Amino acid sequence: MKWLILFPVKKESISAYVREKMNRWGKSGRPFLFVLDFALQQPEIFPLDEISNKDILFDIQGVKNFSPAANTKIKPADFRIYPVSKDRYCQAFNQVQKYIRRGDTFLLNLTMPHRIDTHLNLKQLFFNSKAKYKIWFRDRFVCFSPEIFIQTQSNLIRSFPMKGTIDARIKNAREKLLASPKERAEHFTIVDLIRNDLSIVAKNVKVNRFRYIDHIQTHKNDILQMSSEIEGTIRPEFKKSPGDLLFALLPAGSISGAPKKKTLEIIRETEKYDRGFYTGIMGIFDGQNINSGVMIRFIEKTEKGLVYKSGGGITALSNCEEEYNELIDKIYVPFH
Repeated sequence: MKWLILFPVKKESISAYVREKMNRWGKSGRPFLFVLDFALQQPEIFPLDEISNKDILFDIQGVKNFSPAANTKIKPADFRIYPVSKDRYCQAFNQVQKYIRRGDTFLLNLTMPHRIDTHLNLKQLFFNSKAKYKIWFRDRFVCFSPEIFIQTQSNLIRSFPMKGTIDARIKNAREKLLASPKERAEHFTIVDLIRNDLSIVAKNVKVNRFRYIDHIQTHKNDILQMSSEIEGTIRPEFKKSPGDLLFALLPAGSISGAPKKKTLEIIRETEKYDRGFYTGIMGIFDGQNINSGVMIRFIEKTEKGLVYKSGGGITALSNCEEEYNELIDKIYVPFH
């Protein structure tokens, strides 16, 4: 009698396996959906023609696997937020400032989990939200993100880092966002970081658009967010290797910080929770090109109820009170 011995698969092996499969499907031109967690411990990919909409629903800038008839409009009658305590946030914030003063990091995206209550389930939240990138994943989480990660088109790659947020109701909000020294410093830093990241996989990297403003509608109030567009020419060795290209750029600079390696160490120390798929990336490879978004604006189902994860960039010019308020402002659903 032969015995089958099963050995546990190392998480590093899972990551390498997914990366290799993405490369293989990229070379053969096979379209797929990818959902990659922040720490690349549980990345997943699925052939586009084999995805069941009973398990996964997605809308990647209009490329979707469900019909409009499935969309049942429900207006949010109840959406209550129980933010993480200011004490917990400011304790983490002060730790980050200590590392900034030491020169270990100069931009860190600090995130926190918050409990929320709503009469809507995750699928209803998915159908009734509007965003560039949306996914409902096995009833584990839903994400409705406004932030592009990278897009490729033929030989070109573009990234659109988003840094800088303000309540649109504030008088002269646009002008105040653009004039803020803190927001300016944060945005300059992230643009420089993404330029360096893109230079790993591309040549002739340049900034096409600098600090443009998007207006985003939410279930609470509208907000303005600042982005830039950065472009490069894909290096030949990455042309048909989408796995190598994506993994070389992860985690996304806009939701980690700079310098990236040390900043990730500080994030693990100060946040004290598992981001999971939050701040990972999702997207599709259509057989030739990649279109992907950063998984922010994220609600996860847990044993203790629904959790909304949000965050923001911390620099030497940051103020704990203002950053805490921005953290709460980002707890929203972009309803139609």
